[in-house]
Amino acid sequence: MSPLRQLVAARGRTTLVAPLQLLLVVGLAAYAVHSITGLGRDSAFFEDWLYDGLLAGSAVLCLARGALVAPQRAAWLVLGTGLAVWSAGVIDTTLHPTLQDGAFPSRADVLWLAFYPFAYGALVLLLRARVRDLRLTLWLDGIVGALALAAVVAALAFPALVEASGGDGANVLADLAYPVADLVLAGFVLWVSALTGWRPGRVLGLVAVALLLGAFIDMWSLWSAVAGGPPTGTFDWLWPASAALLGLAAWQPAGAAQPIELSGLRPLLPPVVFAAASLGLVLYSRSHAVDTAGFALASATLVAVIVRMAVTFAENVRILSASRREALTDPLTALGNRRRLLDDLQAVLDSGRPHALIIFDLDGFKRFNDTFGHPAGDALLSRLGERLRDAVAAEGEVYRLGGDEFCALVRPGARPVEAIERAAAEALSERGGLVAVGTSLGTVRVPEEATAVSAALQVADERLYAHKGTRVRRADGGQTLDVLRALLREREPELHDHFDGVANLARAIGRRLGVTGADLDDLARAALLHDVGKVAIPDAILAKPGALDKLEWALMHEHTLIGERILSASPALRPVAPVVRASHERFDGRGYPDGISGERIPLAARVIAVCDAFDAMVSERPYSPPIPLEDALDELSRCAGTQFDPAVVRAFCAELAADRRSRATALPRLEAA
Repeated sequence: MSPLRQLVAARGRTTLVAPLQLLLVVGLAAYAVHSITGLGRDSAFFEDWLYDGLLAGSAVLCLARGALVAPQRAAWLVLGTGLAVWSAGVIDTTLHPTLQDGAFPSRADVLWLAFYPFAYGALVLLLRARVRDLRLTLWLDGIVGALALAAVVAALAFPALVEASGGDGANVLADLAYPVADLVLAGFVLWVSALTGWRPGRVLGLVAVALLLGAFIDMWSLWSAVAGGPPTGTFDWLWPASAALLGLAAWQPAGAAQPIELSGLRPLLPPVVFAAASLGLVLYSRSHAVDTAGFALASATLVAVIVRMAVTFAENVRILSASRREALTDPLTALGNRRRLLDDLQAVLDSGRPHALIIFDLDGFKRFNDTFGHPAGDALLSRLGERLRDAVAAEGEVYRLGGDEFCALVRPGARPVEAIERAAAEALSERGGLVAVGTSLGTVRVPEEATAVSAALQVADERLYAHKGTRVRRADGGQTLDVLRALLREREPELHDHFDGVANLARAIGRRLGVTGADLDDLARAALLHDVGKVAIPDAILAKPGALDKLEWALMHEHTLIGERILSASPALRPVAPVVRASHERFDGRGYPDGISGERIPLAARVIAVCDAFDAMVSERPYSPPIPLEDALDELSRCAGTQFDPAVVRAFCAELAADRRSRATALPRLEAA
């Protein structure tokens, strides 16, 4: 509830409810004294005004509770409306006494009887606040109970009432209407109480007592009229007491009543008792005379029980289906779980149709979970599961095996398995922010590579962890690479752009020469770190503006060997070390440190030599100013075959020309935009 509504409710209770409750209690006590002792018997105040005021005040309390307090608002508005209708009927007879002398039903009878549907509705709404799952069978149980009680009352009381009324049907109906309605209401109250385990709580308990009190005084009144029992005047105060209890119950604190979980045999007890009573009445009618109305109502009760059994069977089938679905579904992502995968995989193996089983394991998820918390981790798993399902929906099914492990069982079609793997790996990736999440995977083709479920899972797991090991080594290499880049940036900050420029050029030239995959990545990393050995060269040599002497050149030539030793210390960067060692070799064999020539020099080293020389010529250096781009290209062409590999120089010039054409085409479009 909002703070404003809380303030309004608090003020409403202080200014309206508390005084009205006090007046209600005092008025009820005065009326009880009047009924029991006969005090003020000849005064119209008690019967005409105080009685009517007690009913109207109770209605106001219930309606005020529904208007001022949100929880269970509908229940109290319904009950308050019922009390208002009842009090309207009483006030109507006070103002028009002749209404009671007319034929049944009079206007007052209609208003009084209208209270019962409102009472039933309020009970249901109050029960819904306590029972977690108010199923259709529970409603049918209420109908069964009402029919059974009506049958018993009709069978036992109807003949006596007909005899007492002289066979007047209108009088019989008038005599039966209220007690039957009260009995049905009493049965409903008892059924509600039974569902709560006879622990209805303060609010529902007061409502139940109030309604049972009203039913009792109605039945007492009928017995007194028909059987000549004691007069009801002494107990007349129970009618306004019933209404007053409802008004007081409206403002009782709800307390700590726990929601009711209907389980076990408890919900079956009321319909069994009611059905047994009706069945006993039907059997009794075989040997004794039973009123037709009672027999018909008992038969209707048994029909309702049969309907209840059919509905129960349908509910059980639905629950069984839902249970099976839940047993095969991961609750977090709504994907199939491991059990579902095992069933589907066995079906695929039995059919013999070729499929691919792909198992995925998220990389970096534990770090994500530790950084952002488990709720964020669960949200990420749900999001990635949905992406994976969308990525492979055309080819098969996806599953969550538990933790951060997913799986896909796909049938290659328009896309080969490799394309499905790439799409799935992309779907299971989350980039950006402080933590990146990727995936490792392992694939097995069935039944080609495995003909049993256990074998397929084992092969896929082995390949998954082999792939994960490769990714971990690359990740370690990436961390080492970051450290070395930071070291170079601190050592030679003015050459930071040079390292990145050489790496970008080398990747583009390598791609043009047909280098792909891991080899292309190694080429780019070697280009980025080709001068890492210079961290051991003194600044005086690196920044010397003039020519180096023989000793200084000897020290400078050591930097490729130093770079090789540094990179060899990292297993992930070990493949890059020989390329860095050979990055200053010449195509004619006059380079250093080994003097090798031609294609004995690794292709990656030949590419780096061209890119490094070009970037050095067109960049500002302490020992030389930059030269124009065309002059740099001419110098590369002039040295092709001696210092540089001619094929690499041609690829370099072609790549640079293509890049310049692309920029020339894009510039006018950019200016137009």
